[in-house]
Amino acid sequence: MAAAAAAVVAEPWLHGPLFSPPRQRGLSSSFERKFTFIRTVKLHSGTPPIPSLVPLCPCAAGHLDPVAGEDGAGCSLISEPSTTGVVSKEGGKDRRRAVRVAWEKLVRWSRSWRSRARSDVLERTKKVVVLGGGSFGTAMAAHVASNKADMEVNMLLRDVDVCRSINETHFNCKYFPEYKLPENVVATTNPKLALLGADFCLHAVPVQCSSSFLEGISEHVDPNLPFISLSKGLELNTLRTMSQIIPQALGNPRQPFVVLSGPSFALELMRKLPTAMVVASKDKKMARAAQQLLASQRLRISSSGDVTGVEIAGALKNVLAIAAGIVEGMNLGNNCMAALVSQGCSEIRWLSSKMGAKTATLTGLSGSGDIMLTCFVNLSRNRTLGVRLGSGERLEDILSSMKQVAEGVSTAGAVIALAQKYNVKMPVLTAVARIIDNELTPKKAVLELMNLPQVEEV
Repeated sequence: MAAAAAAVVAEPWLHGPLFSPPRQRGLSSSFERKFTFIRTVKLHSGTPPIPSLVPLCPCAAGHLDPVAGEDGAGCSLISEPSTTGVVSKEGGKDRRRAVRVAWEKLVRWSRSWRSRARSDVLERTKKVVVLGGGSFGTAMAAHVASNKADMEVNMLLRDVDVCRSINETHFNCKYFPEYKLPENVVATTNPKLALLGADFCLHAVPVQCSSSFLEGISEHVDPNLPFISLSKGLELNTLRTMSQIIPQALGNPRQPFVVLSGPSFALELMRKLPTAMVVASKDKKMARAAQQLLASQRLRISSSGDVTGVEIAGALKNVLAIAAGIVEGMNLGNNCMAALVSQGCSEIRWLSSKMGAKTATLTGLSGSGDIMLTCFVNLSRNRTLGVRLGSGERLEDILSSMKQVAEGVSTAGAVIALAQKYNVKMPVLTAVARIIDNELTPKKAVLELMNLPQVEEV
C-alpha cells in the first residue's frame, strides 16, 4: 500500500488543477471510486492516511510564458495535505482560478506576440494583383483591400461585363451582386496594366485553365513577383500541382511561390466572418511575408514549409467531398457518412505520405479542417455536385447548370493516376472517378465498397 501511495503522489498529472477531486458520495465513475479509496485508506501499521489529491498551483495547468508562475500566478508545489480524506470546499474555486489564470496567461502571451510582430510587409506593399474574378478571387481581393485603404488591388479579368461592374459600381455582378467591394479594388482586362508595379500576385484561376492563362501573360510578369496560389486541384493530363504549373508556365523555375489553403468559403470571407487558413512555401521568408500581407483580426494565417502536403490535401479533399455528397444524396445516413469520410481521410494520408507530405499537415487546417468544411457543409460546390449525383441527376446536366467550377470532377481522374504511380490503393476516391466517368452507378459503388475485405485499420 505504501508503494501505491507513493505512485499516486508521484504522478504529477493527478495533481493538475483540472483534475476534479471526487465526492465521497455519488461518485460518477469507477475511476473516481478507486482514487477515493486510495485517498482515504489507512494502513494497518498505524501509518497516517495517504495525502489527498489536491491541486497544484495554477501555473501547473500549462503556460505559454517562458517562466512559470510569473505575475504572481503562484508557484507552490502542493498545498498542505488533508488527513481526513474529505474534499475541500475550496476545490471548485481552485479549479475556476486555475482556468482563469491559464486563460490570462494565454491572453498575455498573445498580446506580447502581437506587440513584437512585424507588419512592414503590409506597410510597404503598394499594389496587389488578383488573377481571376471568381468568387474566391473576389473575396480575397476584398479582404486584402480592406487590410490597407491606400493599397491598390487590381483584378485581372476576362469578362468585360464583370470588369465594368466592379469599376463603376464596386460590385461583382456575377458572383457577389449584394456585397460592395472596397473603393481601392479596381478591375481590368489588360494584363500589362494589371501586373505593372505589383508587389504580390494572388492566383485564383481554375487549375485546368492556369497553364494556358499564365503562358499568355508571362511576358508581363516580373521574375521576382511572388505568386500566392489560391487554386486547388491537379492538372488532369500532367498530374501537376500549382507549385509546378506556375513556374513552368511562366518559364521561370525560381518564381517565388506560396500556396494558400484551408477551410474557407468565399461567401463567409465576404461577410467578414472569422476564418483561419495556412500559407506554405519552401522559402520561410516568403511564407512570413504572405502571412503579414493576408492576416487580419478576422483572418488567422498559419505558416508551413510543407507545400506538397498543403497542395495534395487541398486537391484530394474536393474528390472526397463529391463522395460525401453522393452519400447525402442517396440518404445513406450518418453512420455511412462518417465511415466514408474516415476512409477517405486515410486514403489522402496514404497517398500524401508517399509523396513526401508531413502527417501534421494532414491533421491541420489544409487537411482535416478543409475536409470537414467541404464534406459536411452545403456551401461546398463539390459536395453539392455529389448530392445531385446521388439523387440520380446526370453529370452533364449538373455541370451545365453550375456557375462555378467544381474542381473535384477533373481532379478525380488525376488522383487515380497518382495512386497508380505511387502504388496506393484508394477505393473511395477511385469509386468517385468511376462514377464521374459514368462507368459505375452510385448504388453499385456503395455495394462494392461495403464488400471490400475486412482488414486491419492502418
